[in-house]
Amino acid sequence: MKVNPADFKAPQGESCDLSQRPTAVAPLYTSKAHYKQKLKKQIGKMSDLQRMLYAANEHSVLIIFQAMDAAGKDSSIRHVMSGINPQGCQVHSFKHPSQNELEHDFLWRSNLALPERGRIGIFNRSYYEEVLIARVHPEILHSQHIPDEAMHKEHIWRERFRSINDLEQHLNRNGTRLIKFFLHLSKEEQRKRFLARIDNPDKNWKFSDADIQEREFWPQYMHAYEDCIGSTTSNEAPWYVIPADDKRNARLIIAKTIVETFESLDMHYPEVDEQRKQELQRMRGLLAAQAK
Repeated sequence: MKVNPADFKAPQGESCDLSQRPTAVAPLYTSKAHYKQKLKKQIGKMSDLQRMLYAANEHSVLIIFQAMDAAGKDSSIRHVMSGINPQGCQVHSFKHPSQNELEHDFLWRSNLALPERGRIGIFNRSYYEEVLIARVHPEILHSQHIPDEAMHKEHIWRERFRSINDLEQHLNRNGTRLIKFFLHLSKEEQRKRFLARIDNPDKNWKFSDADIQEREFWPQYMHAYEDCIGSTTSNEAPWYVIPADDKRNARLIIAKTIVETFESLDMHYPEVDEQRKQELQRMRGLLAAQAK
């Protein structure tokens, strides 16, 4: 029941066949209490590493979540990041672009939301929507005022993958580490979760007719995800295909992956030189002298 993130990593330079990737694996916990214990341990490590990330102020971490509806993006963010200091973490959910955003290139609005050094950024959906939903629904492209010469369908996705790879390599060179999660949900499990949303009045707001309509495009979405993951996974910005039929399992894998990424960074607390040590002792003496 040991979690090994490498088992779920999409290798660079290889195609991605989601039909060969499981949506469920054997439980990584023996009970609900055991699950909570394991997740709490990873959250504790993450919290300690976040403090070091902030103190070192050299790196930032960008975590991207992509998935079909009801795969558990929101709950994964809520549970896995529960022990993180909110002052050092920012979550952005990308909806349909505004008119102002449509007047810029497809990466513009996400660039504005990138995390500063020392901070964690979380994208709940991201610029990857522009090679996923825009590919399944090409009419979206026509609202983006793209030049005619760039609209050739056989080239536009390759060009967008190239732009994304260039951006992510640039970010990596400048200290931002990316972790990209695709929550791999089965169509049958999505159906069950949609039914649960209908049957639970407190979750009715999370369900719409559009959710049913989008299920009709399931094969097209799987093809888009396969091409996207295979074309944009890299050693510097890897995709992790997370089995998402069991939400607890998914959270444990996600938490462990984030911790391992933090641990791979060359982070340490700033060292204090001798002059600073002497200054601190002088100030300590002043404070001690003020004691009643």
